[in-house]
Amino acid sequence: MAVIRDSGERNLAPPFEDEHEELRATVRRWVETEVVPQQDEWEEAREFPRELFERAGELGFLGLKYPESLGGQGGDYLHDAVFTEEIAAAGISGGIGAGIGAHTGIATPPVWKFGTPEQQDRFLGPAIRGEKIAALGITEPGAGSDVAGIRTHAKPVDGGYLVNGSKTFITNGVRADFIVCAVKTTPEGGHGGISFLVLEREMEGYEVTAKLEKMGWHASDTGELSFTDVAVPGENLLGEQNGGFRLIMANFQWERLMMALGALGGMRWCLDRTLAYVKEREAFGRSIGSFQAIRHKVAEMATKIEVGQAMTYNALRRFHSGDDVVREVTLAKLFTQRAAVEIADEAVQIHGGYGYMREYHVERALRDARLGPIGGGTDEVMKEIVGRGLGL
Repeated sequence: MAVIRDSGERNLAPPFEDEHEELRATVRRWVETEVVPQQDEWEEAREFPRELFERAGELGFLGLKYPESLGGQGGDYLHDAVFTEEIAAAGISGGIGAGIGAHTGIATPPVWKFGTPEQQDRFLGPAIRGEKIAALGITEPGAGSDVAGIRTHAKPVDGGYLVNGSKTFITNGVRADFIVCAVKTTPEGGHGGISFLVLEREMEGYEVTAKLEKMGWHASDTGELSFTDVAVPGENLLGEQNGGFRLIMANFQWERLMMALGALGGMRWCLDRTLAYVKEREAFGRSIGSFQAIRHKVAEMATKIEVGQAMTYNALRRFHSGDDVVREVTLAKLFTQRAAVEIADEAVQIHGGYGYMREYHVERALRDARLGPIGGGTDEVMKEIVGRGLGL
């Protein structure tokens, strides 16, 4: 994000450079011209069209960090960070951001990092082009934050595995072409008995049992899945058998950092909308922005954004440098998710009765933000990580 020094000299907030700002401008134009004008309709429909994946793939947004040899743009995590932050700052709804983010940020990275060349060609290439939609399948009715407690089981058989079980709260789950799925490959499961298989929607016994209705993220198709004697060939094993817990942990920090970046962008959008409103809205013959109480509320919003940016960008810099950033990412995720809810709630309050009206969209921002303290590890899990890191 560009900032202005007191001298008027333009300075880029690290770790970004000019090329990242050019990407930021491109992303914003796409969101404002091709997404925002239609997203109210997609919210009502409870999903956005598959063609949006294809368009994002055509523009190169789905493969920013992936090597050119795999069909990507040859960038790195900083380019993905810009995309994640800017789509939210430009006003994209939480559901659309979640659908695209799940595809690029949590479902396809394991195929990139742990997949064979053949798996990358079959799954990652089409996903980068937007031809196939990807989902990550970990959460189950009885296992969310407790990853080691999953019950979906893959029994080794000749030529592959026989999978039985279920998954829930799966973003893109209703229409995913393939799901990177966590399964038990030993009777006891646990940290040493989890593997990942790529399940494809046309496999017999693979069933979408429900499209879930949610408080927010309306444009995202969130599914409940059932697997009954699904025959999965051995070539769909991702990484090593019983080595799945390592695969899960490998992407956790990036997933949480993405959530912090998205929350940061969403907070900026809320502040921009609120500033525009308080400058235009009048009460008692003057702009409501002239009232001290309103000024102070807006100042608090801006302060939380500044703190969130400092924490998130610090974590991003260190992540990009290859440092161990569990503590920094955890703190950034914990702070920004709660701050995003508080800022969206304040935006609704300042808008008054208009805050509940759809055309002002701040009510949607509040509904969408509420998942942040739950998804990707709850606030309680984040506090536990931080507490243990302090020796408690």
